[in-house]
Amino acid sequence: MSLSEVGFRLRRKIVNSVERIGVGRAKPAQPVGRCGEPWLAHLPRRFDTQRYARAADRILEGWFDVFALRGAALGFPPRWNVDPKTGIEAPLQFGKDLNYRDPEIVGDVKYLWEVNRHLELVTLAQAWHLTADERYAQGCKALLESWFGQCPYPRGVNWCASLEHAVRLVNWSFAWFLLGSQESRLFAGEPGRAFRQRWLTCIYQHCHFIASHWSRYSSANNHLLGEATGLFVAAVTWPLWEESARWRDAARSELTREALAQTFSDGVNKEQATWYHHAVADMLLLSGLVARANSCDFGAEYWARLQAMLEFIASVMDVGGNVPAFGDADEGVLVRFVPGRPANVFGSLLATGAVLFGRPQLHAKAAGFDDKSRWLLGDGAESRFKALEASQVTLPVRRAFPDGGYYILGEHFETPREVRVVADAGPLGYLSIAAHGHADALSFTLSVSGKPILIDSGTYSYRADGAWRRYFRGTLAHNTLTVDGESQSVFGGAFLWLEHAGTAVDAFEIGPDVQHLSAHHDGYRRLPDPVRHRRTWRYHPGAAQLTVSDELLCAGAHALQLCWHFSPECYVTRHGDSVVAERAGVRLRLTCSRRLALQLASGREHPPLGWFSPAVDVKVPAPTAVFAGEIRGDTALRTDIQIEFV
Repeated sequence: MSLSEVGFRLRRKIVNSVERIGVGRAKPAQPVGRCGEPWLAHLPRRFDTQRYARAADRILEGWFDVFALRGAALGFPPRWNVDPKTGIEAPLQFGKDLNYRDPEIVGDVKYLWEVNRHLELVTLAQAWHLTADERYAQGCKALLESWFGQCPYPRGVNWCASLEHAVRLVNWSFAWFLLGSQESRLFAGEPGRAFRQRWLTCIYQHCHFIASHWSRYSSANNHLLGEATGLFVAAVTWPLWEESARWRDAARSELTREALAQTFSDGVNKEQATWYHHAVADMLLLSGLVARANSCDFGAEYWARLQAMLEFIASVMDVGGNVPAFGDADEGVLVRFVPGRPANVFGSLLATGAVLFGRPQLHAKAAGFDDKSRWLLGDGAESRFKALEASQVTLPVRRAFPDGGYYILGEHFETPREVRVVADAGPLGYLSIAAHGHADALSFTLSVSGKPILIDSGTYSYRADGAWRRYFRGTLAHNTLTVDGESQSVFGGAFLWLEHAGTAVDAFEIGPDVQHLSAHHDGYRRLPDPVRHRRTWRYHPGAAQLTVSDELLCAGAHALQLCWHFSPECYVTRHGDSVVAERAGVRLRLTCSRRLALQLASGREHPPLGWFSPAVDVKVPAPTAVFAGEIRGDTALRTDIQIEFV
């Protein structure tokens, strides 16, 4: 820990101590002035109204969707300090003293916080905007008033973490405008004015909390960007206090700096996790739209970095719309613009980006103009989206992302015979803890005809016991080599890596007869007999053949496990020393050149092996082939992967 971090943590401890006794707490003055402008001058209305009304009715009936809990009966309004997963009620002690990481005190805080982000508030406000049914507006009021009553500032689990305040503020902002802004009928009469005052007081307290408790150092990743997003959106939406301009400028500066600091110039987010890549892109997008609508736009470099992030998504997405699940994923969204589980968050970003940047390449990879894009860009944006359709484009947008370390091999892109290999030769993750990175150096995914065949295993859970968290983050859960049963990087905790494997690319060439990528990592240098792993991919266009060569440089004896993780939709069988996987008209034959023991596993519990996690707290058996054995000294092995269309 650096001296500056020690100083920061000491100051934070002092601030928390004096706040506990009331010094330095938020003391809002009377709000003065007009609210900011909504993200759009004319809010859209061309939707399936009944879809939003049904979703809002379900909320009013007390049904909530919280990660793996689909249709949890929480009541309306819910009990805000109760974890819907375990039923544990968090105490209303001073928030900064509360150990929210202790499940015996708060339960599964991720589930508890998800409800308190108020994604449902936006759904209710959308339903009112589209139907003018007063039940939905009154539902918004009831939801908020119950939250104010059950979650008093600054006590309880909802006054612990700045990111949660920020996400809540963004949802409050969008709901505020959907309900009619400061002219909302909810604010009519004396009761309405009292409700408005109570809401604004809580907004001020949220802003004050974020400005006093920025995430630095260990959480200075997407958390910091999220906090800046929430504070910026709030300060622009409600510029009603003397501090508002200072909050806006500080948050805008933070966003400008972190947008560039946390994302490589090639567009890859440094967390090395595709879900968080989407989350950060969404933060930049929403902040940017709010800024433009209120004459405080960000600079060209900010928007260029967002555009590069979308180019990365378009490049790694296969013809079926699938994006590799590199790194952690938690299903979290900043605002739930469309009811239900997120369907295609990546395609939605591409649809919005196609219109914003006038990019036919992004249009070609989007799955159409979706509801979220309409909410963000307006009813007229769909015609602009369709106008890009006639443009001729060459895809993928890019094949190499040298800063982020991702490379694309294959052929027949965007056709029914597409073969797309996405290889990972990038760093472990962002900052020293690399919180959301996985030990997946030199791993890769393979998709054929828009159907994932060789996959990344996913995340499963942040709160699961150590063995499951270790498994899904570890090298064994990825399509690469494990040496002596160790992960390439040293696990230090649920969101901590103590040592990072360093990866470097030696060559990347795209030719008419062969495509070639060679890279190495030093993650096993820490072993008593250090091992260096170099992997070379060669794809042969026309032959639909991928050759993966692994070279291990060492002096002594080592145990190897070479893993191949198949999609659960694949039917996988053993044929002698080969593995054959079949899925919907595609057959893949995988053969290892070296005589190693071959094992097929699926859904093994102890120790874990052969799993895929499609969503938070959900894991399903997935066929996995493991070639295992012992080597002594420098060793080379080759895996031939032949793809057939049947």
